[in-house]
Amino acid sequence: MGPTVQLFVTCLVDWLRPEIGIAAVRLLERAGVSVRFPEAQTCCGQPAFNVGRWAEARAMAVHWVQTFDPDLPVVAPSGSCVAMVRHGYRDLLAGHALFTRWEALAARTYELSQYLVEVLGIADLGIRREGTVTYHPSCHLLRMLGVREAPERLIRAARAAYVPLPEAETCCGFGGLFAVHFEDLSGAMLERKIRAVQQTGAETVLGCDWSCLMHIGGGLHRRGLPVRALHLAEWLAEAL
Repeated sequence: MGPTVQLFVTCLVDWLRPEIGIAAVRLLERAGVSVRFPEAQTCCGQPAFNVGRWAEARAMAVHWVQTFDPDLPVVAPSGSCVAMVRHGYRDLLAGHALFTRWEALAARTYELSQYLVEVLGIADLGIRREGTVTYHPSCHLLRMLGVREAPERLIRAARAAYVPLPEAETCCGFGGLFAVHFEDLSGAMLERKIRAVQQTGAETVLGCDWSCLMHIGGGLHRRGLPVRALHLAEWLAEAL
C-alpha cells in the first residue's frame, strides 16, 4: 500500500480553477498515493497576513493547523500557499498552544512537484506530451521553498520540446495584492514576462502557482497571443 497524503487545494484553485485540484489528485494517484481531502479547510490567511491584518490571519492559521493531521503529509498545487504555512505561520503562531502542532505540519507540507520528485523520487510519471512549452518559476516556490529542479524534471520527463524561459527568475508582477496596490509597476513587470514567453516560441507556459499563471494568462489573452498558461499538473493530467 502506498503513502497517504492530505490535499490542501488552496483558495484560488478551489474558487477559480478547480481543474488544477482534480489534476493534482490524478497525478498523485498515478504515483500510487492515496489522497484525503479535509473538507473543513479554508484560506491559509496569506492575503490578510501580507497587508498586516495579523489577527485575522492568525485565526485562519489556527483553523488550518487544527484541520490538517500532523501525522500525514500535506500536498498543495501552490508554492505560495505552502510557503505561507511553512514560514508565515512561524510568526503568527509564536507562543501559541498550537505551535508544536504547526511545526510537525510545516515539516510535512509540500508543493506538488516537490512532493513527487523530492519526497517520492518520481520524476517520470509515464506521461508523454507533444508541443513546445516553457516554464515560469514562481517567486515563493523558488525563493521561499527552494524548489528549482522538480518542475523542470517533470516537464523534461514528459518528452515535450522544452525551451527555458529567458530571465526565468524575474517576477511576473502579480504578487497577490501587489498587483492591486501597484498596478502600473505590476503591468510593466508583466510586459517583460510576456516578451520573454514570446521569445521562446512556446505554445504553452507552465507554472506551479495559479496566481502567477492567471496574471500571465490574462496578459497573453488581452494581447491576442496564442499561448496557453497552464498549471503543470493540468498539463500533465491532460495526457491521462
